[in-house]
Amino acid sequence: MSKVHNLEQDGSNKNLQVDQQTSPQYQAVLQKLRDFRENQGWSKHHNLKDLGLSLDLEAAEVLEIFQWKKEEQPLTKEQRIHLEEELADVLTYTFFMCDQLNLDPAKLVAAKTKINNERSWDN
Repeated sequence: MSKVHNLEQDGSNKNLQVDQQTSPQYQAVLQKLRDFRENQGWSKHHNLKDLGLSLDLEAAEVLEIFQWKKEEQPLTKEQRIHLEEELADVLTYTFFMCDQLNLDPAKLVAAKTKINNERSWDN
């Protein structure tokens, strides 16, 4: 297991939560996702474990697009469209997980970037 870094110095997640500073665009997208989930009757399946598994499966679909491609080989138009669709699925499950934890994804990424900037990397 990799080392776990506290994203906040005090170990809390207060500054990472959704609040009045959270992007209105994110909140609007999240509400549309919640509404879709409710209309489909999927809420009962949206626990953290199952969302995490689904996130992993969608990330694997991203990998499939690149499987057996040479590094310098560009994506075809169809592959690009497929990649966009799978990235949307990855983000959707990420947003659902953040919603359950009341976390703002932009704040999470900013906090993790700060940690990464302070780390030393072995090349």
